[in-house]
Amino acid sequence: MQIIIVGCGNVGTTLTEQLSKEGHNITVVDRDPMKAESVANRFDVMGIVGNGASFAVQNEAGIEEADLMIAVTTSDELNLLCCLIARKAGGCNTVARVRNPIYNREITYIKEELGLSMVINPEYAAASEIARLLKFPSAIKVDSFAKGRVELLKCRLGEGSVLDGKPLTYISGGLHCDVLICAVERGEEVFIPSGNFRLQEKDVISIVASSRKANEFFRKIGMTTNRIKNCMIIGGGETTYYLAKQLLPMGIEIKIIEQNKERCNELSELLPQAMIIHGDGTERNLLYEEGMPRAHSFVAWTNLDEENIMLSLFAKSVSKAKTITKVHRIAYDEIIDSMDLGSVLYPKHITAEYIIQYVRAMQNSIGSNIETLYQLIEDKVEALEFRVQEKSALVGIPLMELQLKENLLIACINRRGTIITPGGQDTIELGDTVVVVTTNQGFHDLKDILK
Repeated sequence: MQIIIVGCGNVGTTLTEQLSKEGHNITVVDRDPMKAESVANRFDVMGIVGNGASFAVQNEAGIEEADLMIAVTTSDELNLLCCLIARKAGGCNTVARVRNPIYNREITYIKEELGLSMVINPEYAAASEIARLLKFPSAIKVDSFAKGRVELLKCRLGEGSVLDGKPLTYISGGLHCDVLICAVERGEEVFIPSGNFRLQEKDVISIVASSRKANEFFRKIGMTTNRIKNCMIIGGGETTYYLAKQLLPMGIEIKIIEQNKERCNELSELLPQAMIIHGDGTERNLLYEEGMPRAHSFVAWTNLDEENIMLSLFAKSVSKAKTITKVHRIAYDEIIDSMDLGSVLYPKHITAEYIIQYVRAMQNSIGSNIETLYQLIEDKVEALEFRVQEKSALVGIPLMELQLKENLLIACINRRGTIITPGGQDTIELGDTVVVVTTNQGFHDLKDILK
């Protein structure tokens, strides 16, 4: 597809990298010549310097031939204007990043009146991601397939884990759990394991299962499955507001610590059921006074990466809380991943991932049968969900007879809402959706899994 991306910040750069890898023709637009040139050279795409809301600049970027315009500058108004002009000039699909809560309350009206295909609110998306993680206290990352019926969960095996030294066959034979381990990270190495693969303590494993079966598995291997009853949040920004709105109806007690007194007053009016504390969330004594050692979950969501990292490490040392850490700077992800920070969320990645899912849905309507795609392990392992729309060489043949590519695992089959953990005798049928985990790149169709 022909895609124009306006804004070369972290989100724009992440989108350009991922979408150019997938074979789309990308043109990036930014007012800053250095940013536009840097992204264009780095990913070998076309770069244009100028205001993305200018009709002349959009013409230069090829708006008349474009299939999609994505506006992800730091200004909501500029993003909306870019999309409005793109709709009038080229009639293409449009995606706008809009973060102001005032616009968020009117999002349906804005989408309909401006003809937007998608509006993404980064703060709301991040809050939804945190809420999903709190459903599974043992997981450090949660993704969903089969319209939410299947969870793809990532967790770290602790020291002395019951799975240490055990082959994967022990999970079904010894623990009697119907879950599938589809990827294992061990230091720098990544494995798509077979049944004889032996796990070790400190491995990071990715499992595919329904919510109920995942919780049963965590319980049997001694990981936390208790429902989270309270949450302490440091930082009272928009993400915190959206998160509290999602958690309070679930009966979770919310305590927010915020430095700005004016913002505390606002939050007290907006969230009467939550406890709002005016104070410095990095003060050790305050955290003790407010009960950090008894916290079930702890979210470090200030605007400073260093503060968030320090706070999560402190929370880990004094409590058994599920910790969630906000990090902006993507460049240091390898160092950050080596620390025990619980779940680390990069807001820019979350925004980019939602937009990329929309792009794939568009592609799906023009030939590709990918329903969902997640980067399970950055640039190393992908999890893809395919819909079987037509009779092909795979349909009706037992999986053990298929000549599959190396480093590939069929993780799950969804047949009209029934979730099948596949064995050698199972088959893929018309109308199924199939989840595939692989280290291979560039799959567009289910038949690409064959040698």
